[in-house]
Amino acid sequence: MDLPLLLGILPQVLLDGLILGFMYALIALGYTMVYGVLEFINFAHSEIFIVGAFVGVELLLGLKSAGLLDALPWPLVLVLVLVAGMAASGVLAVTVERVAYRPLRHAPRLIPLISAIGISFFLQDAIRLFESLWRNAFNLVYPTMDVLNVRFELTQTVDVSVKSLVVIVAALAMLGVLHLLVNRTKVGTAIRAVAEDQAAASLMGINVNRIISLTFLIGGAMGGAAGVLFGVQYGLINPYTGFIPGLKAFTAAVLGGIGNIPGAMLGGLVLGLLEALAASYLSLLTGGAFGAEYKDIFAFSVLIVILIFRPKGLLGEVIRGRA
Repeated sequence: MDLPLLLGILPQVLLDGLILGFMYALIALGYTMVYGVLEFINFAHSEIFIVGAFVGVELLLGLKSAGLLDALPWPLVLVLVLVAGMAASGVLAVTVERVAYRPLRHAPRLIPLISAIGISFFLQDAIRLFESLWRNAFNLVYPTMDVLNVRFELTQTVDVSVKSLVVIVAALAMLGVLHLLVNRTKVGTAIRAVAEDQAAASLMGINVNRIISLTFLIGGAMGGAAGVLFGVQYGLINPYTGFIPGLKAFTAAVLGGIGNIPGAMLGGLVLGLLEALAASYLSLLTGGAFGAEYKDIFAFSVLIVILIFRPKGLLGEVIRGRA
């Protein structure tokens, strides 16, 4: 075992893990917000996330074909793409809630869960059908902007690209805005009231259906932003790309405490770091017997361990009181 090598790559591994963790945290917010209000897992959120990525790549390809991708300032292009991805995913999430979940709101919990899985498969095939008809391909590559690939050398062994910094800054900004929205505004108070007791909130004059739709809109928009950032960071997407990140983001939400917004962020960061450490060190520590392809085992092993020993997560599940 080469200890200097293991320690030498550690800072870069931690940085890569943080970037991946912020991505998981953004996706996990969609799960945790919906669960916090409805106590329901929206398993179609993986596809809502990847729809944002596809809207982003289509907009970038359109700008490129029009000759505007390099003509416009890159921060403006990124903002436009993020807003478009967030809007599309947010509207899609509201539509899914209205069509597939609201009619089943008072049904046994297993029924809306099956509906969510069905919507997930439907959206996967709908994206594949649309892209096959539109471009005769559904494996799409994000157009690159040279400035985003510029790398800064922090130390002799650690460097970071502009696009990685964009991911970190955008994720922190959106998580901060969401935290303020939920805890410092009237809308946030209404969301928390509906999460606490829908009947009492309705008696106080709160439109419960509107607040639930708004929750789906916010969660979907966060997923759409994560989809765009995922595409910018990793480059290649297809209709099934969202499945594994979505499962890992759900794991992150459970790890932090499902229904807990700070918990979603913490769970995403912890999971990202664990995955990055496993991907980098498994081969070195096992003499090549296990490689980076086994990193997913860690993510789902964490889920099993958490569910067994601390089912409420690191920061605790949000529990509703009843009068």
